[in-house]
Amino acid sequence: VPQQHLQPPKPEGGAQRRVLVVEDDNAISLGLRINLEKEGYAVHVVDDGESGLQAVRAERPDLIILDVMLPNKNGFEVLQTLRREGFGMPVIVLSARTGEMDKVTGLELGAEDYVAKPFSLAELLARVRAALRRGRMEPARTFSFSDVVVDFDARNVRRAGAVVEMTATEFDVLKCLVDARGRALTRDAIFQKVWGPNHHGTPRTVDNFIQQLRAKLEPSPQEPKHFHTVRGVGYRFDA
Repeated sequence: VPQQHLQPPKPEGGAQRRVLVVEDDNAISLGLRINLEKEGYAVHVVDDGESGLQAVRAERPDLIILDVMLPNKNGFEVLQTLRREGFGMPVIVLSARTGEMDKVTGLELGAEDYVAKPFSLAELLARVRAALRRGRMEPARTFSFSDVVVDFDARNVRRAGAVVEMTATEFDVLKCLVDARGRALTRDAIFQKVWGPNHHGTPRTVDNFIQQLRAKLEPSPQEPKHFHTVRGVGYRFDA
Protein backbone atom coordinates (compact mmCIF):
# COMPACT_ATOMS: atom_id res chain seq x y z
CA VAL A 1 0.00 0.00 0.00
CA PRO A 2 1.60 3.32 -1.01
CA GLN A 3 1.89 5.86 1.77
CA GLN A 4 0.22 9.23 1.37
CA HIS A 5 0.76 12.25 3.56
CA LEU A 6 -2.67 13.70 4.19
CA GLN A 7 -3.70 16.58 6.41
CA PRO A 8 -5.21 15.06 9.58
CA PRO A 9 -8.85 16.00 10.08
CA LYS A 10 -9.86 17.70 13.27
CA PRO A 11 -11.68 15.18 15.46
CA GLU A 12 -15.37 15.98 15.85
CA GLY A 13 -16.24 16.96 19.40
CA GLY A 14 -12.59 16.59 20.40
CA ALA A 15 -12.80 12.77 20.45
CA GLN A 16 -10.21 10.73 18.59
CA ARG A 17 -11.88 8.03 16.53
CA ARG A 18 -10.57 4.48 17.01
CA VAL A 19 -9.96 2.16 14.07
CA LEU A 20 -9.21 -1.55 14.39
CA VAL A 21 -7.32 -3.11 11.46
CA VAL A 22 -7.59 -6.92 11.22
CA GLU A 23 -5.07 -7.87 8.51
CA ASP A 24 -2.40 -10.60 8.36
CA ASP A 25 -0.33 -9.02 5.56
CA ASN A 26 2.27 -6.98 7.46
CA ALA A 27 3.00 -4.64 4.55
CA ILE A 28 -0.68 -3.73 4.16
CA SER A 29 -1.33 -3.36 7.89
CA LEU A 30 1.77 -1.17 8.34
CA GLY A 31 0.73 1.08 5.46
CA LEU A 32 -2.79 1.36 6.84
CA ARG A 33 -1.55 2.14 10.34
CA ILE A 34 0.80 4.90 9.16
CA ASN A 35 -1.75 6.59 6.96
CA LEU A 36 -4.71 6.23 9.32
CA GLU A 37 -2.63 7.74 12.12
CA LYS A 38 -1.68 10.62 9.81
CA GLU A 39 -5.43 11.10 9.31
CA GLY A 40 -5.79 11.55 13.05
CA TYR A 41 -7.18 8.15 14.08
CA ALA A 42 -6.07 5.94 16.96
CA VAL A 43 -5.17 2.63 15.29
CA HIS A 44 -4.89 -0.89 16.68
CA VAL A 45 -3.67 -3.70 14.39
CA VAL A 46 -4.14 -7.44 14.89
CA ASP A 47 -3.30 -10.22 12.45
CA ASP A 48 -5.88 -12.99 12.96
CA GLY A 49 -9.64 -13.34 13.28
CA GLU A 50 -9.81 -14.52 16.89
CA SER A 51 -7.60 -11.64 18.03
CA GLY A 52 -9.86 -9.30 16.09
CA LEU A 53 -12.93 -10.52 17.99
CA GLN A 54 -11.16 -10.14 21.32
CA ALA A 55 -10.04 -6.61 20.41
CA VAL A 56 -13.58 -5.55 19.48
CA ARG A 57 -15.03 -6.94 22.71
CA ALA A 58 -12.37 -5.24 24.81
CA GLU A 59 -12.00 -1.90 23.01
CA ARG A 60 -15.24 -1.31 21.06
CA PRO A 61 -13.60 0.60 18.18
CA ASP A 62 -15.52 3.12 16.11
CA LEU A 63 -14.73 1.32 12.84
CA ILE A 64 -13.15 -1.97 11.73
CA ILE A 65 -11.12 -2.64 8.57
CA LEU A 66 -11.38 -6.42 8.16
CA ASP A 67 -9.49 -8.73 5.81
CA VAL A 68 -11.34 -11.85 4.63
CA MET A 69 -8.49 -14.37 4.37
CA LEU A 70 -7.35 -14.55 8.00
CA PRO A 71 -5.93 -17.32 10.19
CA ASN A 72 -8.00 -18.83 13.04
CA LYS A 73 -11.27 -17.24 11.89
CA ASN A 74 -11.84 -15.76 8.45
CA GLY A 75 -13.28 -12.29 8.03
CA PHE A 76 -16.80 -13.50 7.23
CA GLU A 77 -16.86 -15.59 10.42
CA VAL A 78 -15.63 -12.60 12.43
CA LEU A 79 -18.26 -10.32 10.90
CA GLN A 80 -21.06 -12.81 11.48
CA THR A 81 -20.02 -13.24 15.12
CA LEU A 82 -19.84 -9.49 15.72
CA ARG A 83 -23.32 -8.85 14.34
CA ARG A 84 -24.74 -11.80 16.25
CA GLU A 85 -23.28 -10.36 19.46
CA GLY A 86 -24.89 -6.99 18.72
CA PHE A 87 -21.84 -4.93 17.70
CA GLY A 88 -23.07 -2.29 15.25
CA MET A 89 -19.93 -0.32 14.37
CA PRO A 90 -19.22 -0.01 10.61
CA VAL A 91 -17.00 -2.72 9.11
CA ILE A 92 -15.13 -2.24 5.84
CA VAL A 93 -14.16 -5.60 4.35
CA LEU A 94 -10.90 -5.94 2.41
CA SER A 95 -10.50 -8.90 0.10
CA ALA A 96 -8.60 -10.20 -2.89
CA ARG A 97 -11.75 -12.21 -3.64
CA THR A 98 -13.66 -10.00 -6.06
CA GLY A 99 -16.47 -12.36 -7.10
CA GLU A 100 -20.01 -11.00 -6.90
CA MET A 101 -21.10 -13.64 -4.39
CA ASP A 102 -18.22 -12.77 -2.06
CA LYS A 103 -19.33 -9.14 -2.09
CA VAL A 104 -22.97 -10.13 -1.54
CA THR A 105 -21.96 -12.39 1.35
CA GLY A 106 -19.99 -9.59 3.04
CA LEU A 107 -22.77 -7.04 2.66
CA GLU A 108 -25.53 -9.42 3.77
CA LEU A 109 -23.52 -10.32 6.87
CA GLY A 110 -23.59 -6.64 7.79
CA ALA A 111 -20.50 -5.03 6.25
CA GLU A 112 -20.70 -1.29 5.63
CA ASP A 113 -18.49 -1.54 2.55
CA TYR A 114 -16.47 -4.07 0.52
CA VAL A 115 -13.13 -3.01 -0.98
CA ALA A 116 -11.23 -5.25 -3.39
CA LYS A 117 -7.45 -5.68 -3.25
CA PRO A 118 -5.34 -4.09 -4.62
CA PHE A 119 -7.02 -0.88 -3.53
CA SER A 120 -6.45 2.84 -3.74
CA LEU A 121 -5.39 4.11 -0.33
CA ALA A 122 -6.93 7.54 -0.94
CA GLU A 123 -10.26 5.89 -1.82
CA LEU A 124 -10.15 3.62 1.25
CA LEU A 125 -9.47 6.59 3.54
CA ALA A 126 -12.39 8.44 1.96
CA ARG A 127 -14.61 5.40 2.62
CA VAL A 128 -13.47 5.35 6.24
CA ARG A 129 -14.38 9.02 6.67
CA ALA A 130 -17.75 8.49 4.99
CA ALA A 131 -18.58 5.46 7.15
CA LEU A 132 -17.73 7.34 10.34
CA ARG A 133 -19.80 10.34 9.23
CA ARG A 134 -22.80 8.10 8.62
CA GLY A 135 -22.34 6.60 12.05
CA ARG A 136 -22.43 10.07 13.63
CA MET A 137 -25.50 11.12 11.70
CA GLU A 138 -27.54 8.08 12.76
CA PRO A 139 -28.49 8.37 16.45
CA ALA A 140 -29.05 5.24 18.46
CA ARG A 141 -32.72 4.32 18.62
CA THR A 142 -34.82 1.40 19.71
CA PHE A 143 -38.35 0.33 18.88
CA SER A 144 -40.63 -2.06 20.76
CA PHE A 145 -43.71 -4.10 19.90
CA SER A 146 -45.25 -6.97 21.88
CA ASP A 147 -42.28 -8.55 23.68
CA VAL A 148 -39.80 -7.55 20.94
CA VAL A 149 -37.18 -4.79 21.26
CA VAL A 150 -35.27 -3.72 18.14
CA ASP A 151 -32.00 -1.79 18.54
CA PHE A 152 -31.40 -0.19 15.15
CA ASP A 153 -27.98 1.16 16.08
CA ALA A 154 -26.59 -2.22 17.18
CA ARG A 155 -28.72 -4.15 14.63
CA ASN A 156 -29.86 -6.31 17.50
CA VAL A 157 -33.28 -7.86 18.16
CA ARG A 158 -34.47 -9.32 21.48
CA ARG A 159 -37.68 -11.12 22.26
CA ALA A 160 -38.67 -11.56 25.91
CA GLY A 161 -35.11 -10.55 26.74
CA ALA A 162 -33.45 -13.23 24.58
CA VAL A 163 -31.42 -12.40 21.45
CA VAL A 164 -33.19 -13.35 18.21
CA GLU A 165 -30.81 -14.73 15.60
CA MET A 166 -31.37 -12.77 12.38
CA THR A 167 -29.52 -12.45 9.10
CA ALA A 168 -28.50 -9.00 7.90
CA THR A 169 -31.17 -9.13 5.18
CA GLU A 170 -33.92 -10.16 7.61
CA PHE A 171 -33.00 -7.18 9.76
CA ASP A 172 -33.07 -4.84 6.74
CA VAL A 173 -36.57 -6.06 5.78
CA LEU A 174 -37.70 -5.55 9.38
CA LYS A 175 -36.27 -2.02 9.45
CA CYS A 176 -37.93 -1.16 6.13
CA LEU A 177 -41.34 -2.23 7.44
CA VAL A 178 -40.94 -0.58 10.86
CA ASP A 179 -39.82 2.70 9.28
CA ALA A 180 -43.03 2.71 7.22
CA ARG A 181 -45.27 1.44 10.04
CA GLY A 182 -48.94 1.93 9.38
CA ARG A 183 -48.37 2.32 5.63
CA ALA A 184 -48.79 -0.47 3.08
CA LEU A 185 -45.67 -1.17 1.02
CA THR A 186 -45.64 -3.04 -2.25
CA ARG A 187 -43.33 -6.03 -2.61
CA ASP A 188 -41.43 -4.09 -5.25
CA ALA A 189 -40.94 -1.10 -2.92
CA ILE A 190 -39.57 -3.37 -0.18
CA PHE A 191 -37.36 -5.19 -2.65
CA GLN A 192 -35.92 -1.97 -4.08
CA LYS A 193 -35.29 -0.56 -0.60
CA VAL A 194 -33.55 -3.66 0.78
CA TRP A 195 -31.84 -5.26 -2.20
CA GLY A 196 -31.43 -2.29 -4.54
CA PRO A 197 -32.15 -1.92 -8.26
CA ASN A 198 -29.23 -4.06 -9.48
CA HIS A 199 -30.12 -7.26 -7.64
CA HIS A 200 -31.20 -10.21 -9.79
CA GLY A 201 -33.92 -11.57 -7.50
CA THR A 202 -37.63 -10.85 -7.76
CA PRO A 203 -40.09 -9.05 -5.49
CA ARG A 204 -41.50 -12.49 -4.58
CA THR A 205 -38.29 -12.94 -2.57
CA VAL A 206 -39.91 -10.58 -0.07
CA ASP A 207 -42.60 -13.17 0.73
CA ASN A 208 -40.03 -15.62 2.10
CA PHE A 209 -38.52 -12.98 4.38
CA ILE A 210 -41.92 -11.93 5.71
CA GLN A 211 -42.60 -15.55 6.62
CA GLN A 212 -39.26 -15.72 8.44
CA LEU A 213 -40.01 -12.52 10.38
CA ARG A 214 -43.42 -13.84 11.36
CA ALA A 215 -41.91 -17.12 12.56
CA LYS A 216 -39.32 -15.32 14.68
CA LEU A 217 -41.26 -12.31 15.98
CA GLU A 218 -45.02 -12.94 15.91
CA PRO A 219 -46.81 -14.41 18.96
CA SER A 220 -48.76 -16.59 16.51
CA PRO A 221 -47.22 -16.68 13.00
CA GLN A 222 -50.44 -18.13 11.51
CA GLU A 223 -52.44 -15.18 12.87
CA PRO A 224 -50.02 -12.24 12.56
CA LYS A 225 -50.59 -9.17 14.73
CA HIS A 226 -47.77 -7.07 13.27
CA PHE A 227 -46.72 -8.22 9.78
CA HIS A 228 -49.93 -7.98 7.78
CA THR A 229 -50.58 -9.00 4.20
CA VAL A 230 -52.35 -6.28 2.22
CA ARG A 231 -54.09 -8.13 -0.60
CA GLY A 232 -53.22 -6.88 -4.04
CA VAL A 233 -50.54 -4.58 -2.63
CA GLY A 234 -47.92 -6.12 -0.36
CA TYR A 235 -47.31 -5.81 3.38
CA ARG A 236 -47.91 -3.46 6.29
CA PHE A 237 -46.35 -3.39 9.75
CA ASP A 238 -48.49 -2.38 12.75
CA ALA A 239 -47.06 -2.05 16.25
